[in-house]
Amino acid sequence: MVSHRRPTQSGPGLGARVGAVTAVSAAAATAAATLGVSPAGAEPQRRPEVTRATVDRLFADAEKATERYNRADERARKLRGLVDQAQDRAARGQEAVNKMRGALGSLALAQYRSGGMDPALALLLSSDPDGYLDRAAVLERVGVRQSAALSELEQAQRTLGRVRSEAARDLTELERSRAAVARHKRAVEGKLAEARRVLATLPGTDRDAYGRSSRSDRDAMGGQFLGGPGGAASSARAAAAVRAARNAVGRPYVWGANGPSGFDCSGLTQWSYAQAGVGLPRTSQAQRYAGRQVPLSQALPGDLVAYRADASHIAMYVGNGQVIHAPYPGAPVRYDPVGMMPVSSVTRI
Repeated sequence: MVSHRRPTQSGPGLGARVGAVTAVSAAAATAAATLGVSPAGAEPQRRPEVTRATVDRLFADAEKATERYNRADERARKLRGLVDQAQDRAARGQEAVNKMRGALGSLALAQYRSGGMDPALALLLSSDPDGYLDRAAVLERVGVRQSAALSELEQAQRTLGRVRSEAARDLTELERSRAAVARHKRAVEGKLAEARRVLATLPGTDRDAYGRSSRSDRDAMGGQFLGGPGGAASSARAAAAVRAARNAVGRPYVWGANGPSGFDCSGLTQWSYAQAGVGLPRTSQAQRYAGRQVPLSQALPGDLVAYRADASHIAMYVGNGQVIHAPYPGAPVRYDPVGMMPVSSVTRI
């Protein structure tokens, strides 16, 4: 039978080996403590700068999802209006068709009551042939009008069918847009919840500092002065929009909101220009094309500054290298350097 007992090891004694292992373990533990390395099996502590970068990324993702939500919500509102209009036209068309049918029915009944006798025999038996001929001429004209009414009814029915088909298509598209709104809303809420969870892992002082700091503190722009000088706005309406944006400073960021008590980024710029009597699209991607694009070096107060390649964030330039914008949840509308993030375009309204 083969033995499974290990053969006796030669070399130093067991006590010496145990001592050596203990010494090595102690040295490793000391080194780990000195270097701040977590013991094996424990979750490594996230450095504050890594945590802040993660929160920035999650807020950026939430902002992009918010813009998708705004776009879908705007589309749903437009479709709701189209559906209402189509349904209203269909109701009016049905009412007109019903009236035409009623009029034709009455005419047909009158003809039936008076047309039961051969016209030649009716003329022979008539006590007033001249009067009969007059009535026959009237009936002929009525017949012509009846034919025209029938054609009009057929046309009205075809139009009603098209309107109903249009309403049905718009209603189907509306339901798809509503589903997209709900999907993007869940995406925004998920990103924001994750950002809050990660932000909560920071010490209290670091959380406070994150809320106070501008994005330029955390982006690779180095605090450079970018943008045109202060001074006059490009137009009277731009000046009015700047005044509105200044008055909004301090109001909270509320995703999906366009004022007056809270704003997301494109909601703030849309609302500010609305106070100047100018209608802007709802999303930052659409707002970047709402006017004439100019170089950043020529930016004037009232110009819209879009950020990131996808224009998922937008702010209003107010002069002296500063913008006003709604930054992210938990941070109010505020001033920040125009170079807080990579600028993708500057639009003059």
